[in-house]
Amino acid sequence: MSNAYNRIQWLHEQIRALRYPNAQRLCERFSISRRQGQRDIHFLRKELGAPLHYSPERRGFCYTGDFSLPIYYKNANEGDYTEFLDAQTRALERQADEENGHPRYVQLQIPFTATLRIPDKLTRMALDRFIAEEKGSDRFLCEFAQVDLFLAAILLAEGEVQILSPNWLRARLLEIARRAIARHPEE
Repeated sequence: MSNAYNRIQWLHEQIRALRYPNAQRLCERFSISRRQGQRDIHFLRKELGAPLHYSPERRGFCYTGDFSLPIYYKNANEGDYTEFLDAQTRALERQADEENGHPRYVQLQIPFTATLRIPDKLTRMALDRFIAEEKGSDRFLCEFAQVDLFLAAILLAEGEVQILSPNWLRARLLEIARRAIARHPEE
């Protein structure tokens, strides 16, 4: 895991424990610049959709609703996987040297997760590319890399789809719907 992931994970755990962390404490904990600490907080809020609120009384951050970080899976073969990626990167760099001197980059992303209620099979089939695991008769754990693409797929689904968690994703869907309705008022 990268240092950025460790910082975001630590920040999330501190907020969940109601310790009201701030950029300064993040900087002290990880020996990073204040600006980097602020970027990490901005990333948590804007990119991951965390419902962050700064409390002036506590001089730190808290969540205003439920929030969970994207899941990071670690397995017994992770070392092999890392070695494989390193070998692939070296091969791409050699190929770039032979071609035109421009390296190609491989980017990995930790997926977001959501639990959906999908009562009918046709809708489940339409969302199948996102479904990672069945959690009950009509509940499914979904994984996705792009929030807006996932929400678009939910909006385009023919049947009833309900976001059970996380709350920040449900709030984002509602905000998109509100904006769409506001742009197209009934006459």
